[in-house]
Amino acid sequence: MTALDVTAAGKAYGPVAALAGAHLSVPEGALVAVLGPSGCGKTTLLRCVAGLERLDAGEIRVAGALVAGPRVHLPAHRRRVALVPQEGALFPHLSVADNVGYGLDRAARRSGRVDEVLALVGLADHHRRMPHQLSGGQQQRVALARALAPRPPLILLDEPFSALDAGLRAELRQDVRAALRADGATAVLVTHDQGEALSLADHVVVMRGGTVVQDGAPADVYAAPADPWVARFVGDAMLLAGTVTGGRARTAAGEAPVVGAGAAGDPGAVTVLVRPEQLRLTPAGDTAPGGITGRVLRHDFHGHDSVTVVGLDDGTRVLSRRLNDGARDEPGTAVTLRIEGPVRAWAADAAR
Repeated sequence: MTALDVTAAGKAYGPVAALAGAHLSVPEGALVAVLGPSGCGKTTLLRCVAGLERLDAGEIRVAGALVAGPRVHLPAHRRRVALVPQEGALFPHLSVADNVGYGLDRAARRSGRVDEVLALVGLADHHRRMPHQLSGGQQQRVALARALAPRPPLILLDEPFSALDAGLRAELRQDVRAALRADGATAVLVTHDQGEALSLADHVVVMRGGTVVQDGAPADVYAAPADPWVARFVGDAMLLAGTVTGGRARTAAGEAPVVGAGAAGDPGAVTVLVRPEQLRLTPAGDTAPGGITGRVLRHDFHGHDSVTVVGLDDGTRVLSRRLNDGARDEPGTAVTLRIEGPVRAWAADAAR
């Protein structure tokens, strides 16, 4: 059974269509990330599901019950949908325990549910603290505990980590995921952070122009994007002009077996996706077949890995990513590069 079904959702603000026939299905117990650039409609979609905005077209069902549709708009407080906003929005005059128990009846508060969810989010000893005594990350944990407490069929997370520093954000992401899974909760996370979506979610939904352009497992969306735009938006991508012959794509950066357009062997011009981790660099003079000569333009160190920018003879610039092993490619150094593994390709006139 699905926890959320959105069908052909439409919502406009004057002449601007924020949602244009968006579809979304969320299985029970799943964490789904809705990913997209600013203005793509992801926040509007979340607000319509929560009941904070009224749909102009389409329908929304939560746990099978119609909550929005033609002549139907169930108020937010009757949808049993919990919303965790960007900055927690805790009641400043209530303790941690009272914030978490705010939406529970007396029996539920006495049942130990508050203690249970505070333990899930790592705040078992913070019952009596006030919101101003908590860090930003702790406040977000309390907000999540408050959302979990009444066991709603659906929890909505509206970029809940955006206000936190990078180190805390990474830690809290994993803790939130663990808490949601431990409680068997279903959640929809809205984010513009590709790394956040890919690392946290069971399913990733990519939006553009008010509609969903791809929906799938994180690995599938990354490895097999629906079009060149999705390829560039989800992770680093090099889109190279190429030609296909016999199921192999030839580009300025070398040759590789191709999937997608031309995979059956039909010749033709294509746009080829190469991820930086697919491009392997070896010292100049490497005589193994398939090597292309280039020259290092820049080496960017990122701690756990590094990215080398290489210029090719025709002026093309490509990126190579590798785990740091102490080696450093100095600018001006000649190198040989090869594409490893199959590449995705689309017809050359595909939308970019």
